[in-house]
Amino acid sequence: MSGLLIAAPSSGSGKTTITLGLLRALRNRGVAVAPGKAGPDYIDPAFHSAASGTPCLNFDAWAMRPELISANAALHRSGDRILVIEAMMGLFDGAADGKGTAADLAAMLRLSVVLVVDASRMSHSVAPLVSGFASFRADVRIAGVILNKVGSERHETMLRQALDAIRMPVIAVIRSDKTLALPERHLGLVQAGEHQGLEDFIEHAAEAVSDECNFEFLLRTARQGLNVPSAANIHRLTPIGSRIAVARDIAFAFSYEHMLMGWRRRGATISFFSPLADEAPAADADAIYLPGGYPELHAGEIASAQKFRRAMIEAAGGGTRIYGECGGYMVLGEGLIDSGGTRHEMLGLLPLVTSYEERSRHLGYRRVQPVDGAFFDHAMTAHEYHYSTVVREGEADRLFRVSDALGIGLGEAGLRRGQIAGSYMHLIDLAGTAA
Repeated sequence: MSGLLIAAPSSGSGKTTITLGLLRALRNRGVAVAPGKAGPDYIDPAFHSAASGTPCLNFDAWAMRPELISANAALHRSGDRILVIEAMMGLFDGAADGKGTAADLAAMLRLSVVLVVDASRMSHSVAPLVSGFASFRADVRIAGVILNKVGSERHETMLRQALDAIRMPVIAVIRSDKTLALPERHLGLVQAGEHQGLEDFIEHAAEAVSDECNFEFLLRTARQGLNVPSAANIHRLTPIGSRIAVARDIAFAFSYEHMLMGWRRRGATISFFSPLADEAPAADADAIYLPGGYPELHAGEIASAQKFRRAMIEAAGGGTRIYGECGGYMVLGEGLIDSGGTRHEMLGLLPLVTSYEERSRHLGYRRVQPVDGAFFDHAMTAHEYHYSTVVREGEADRLFRVSDALGIGLGEAGLRRGQIAGSYMHLIDLAGTAA
């Protein structure tokens, strides 16, 4: 497997910005790359796609079956593209049960690790830090280090001397630069589609990475991976229809590319529409998918999108299968209360009222078992991450029985009325042998 995992000792080390810069720098040099993101993150992949010009796939060592990970990796890097995956959190940080780390993913795909170290508050101490990470697991190879936030030439010299002593290559040196920071909000980075001047930012990051980067060593390392068995025709999540209309804009941006790819590989055709632009789903769609996003930031626009509303109500009345996930689930409800306490009328297809007026964080991996097999017919893995609360639920069937990463039951979640269903869970894969 030709590729690299860009990791760090902890969150906040700058690996996202460096990954973006590296993807663009490689693209500018004519190197074909296939971007990836470890874990369940649904925001960073849009940035990776913008930097590389190629859709970004998630690779999740906790929630995905190993055969799905290897199959998607092989498909993604077809044409001899180099797989560049950004890790999540610290290299050895995983789910609540300790599984699903970025290191697990590197071992599974036999990828070399490039460790991004925030050196702003250290000099010679970089050596024991990197040495500890490099020796922690025999099946995880740290090929080199990218030094981030280096203050001066003297600072760089001390860092290099320390790493020379443990024979650890320095792949690149990134100088301290306050402009190399991306704006954030409560679920992570502000979305790529909302970032003004994103192209200039990515080019600036590429220049910063390129200033002192050993690309020859980096590419040689990336191509040292070993063969990983792959089965392209593995069992995947069942499509919710044969012609699926997917909502896609800055309010509905959190769909997993690997799931859409899996639906296509199982014969489904997919079209896109924008509720914020008051567009209707395709008239011939037999299923509609409203993914997550930030509906609370655009609740007024969604409420006033009359063409979208009429089309959704008409589709529901005609028996079209409709599934809403997290933000999409909230839009299927009757009302959404924003952070200022204003209630916005949603579609009213499920008896649900949600609110951001009093936020409460819900975060973690989930295993979900469909109730009665009425809408989904198999157990799945999922991820939950939201700050909204449920104000009211009316009469409807439950969709899932839910447990967390430790196997602790969390009760039933989600709602279903006939062919209309939704929940806060972001579905990832069949439960199978994942985790």
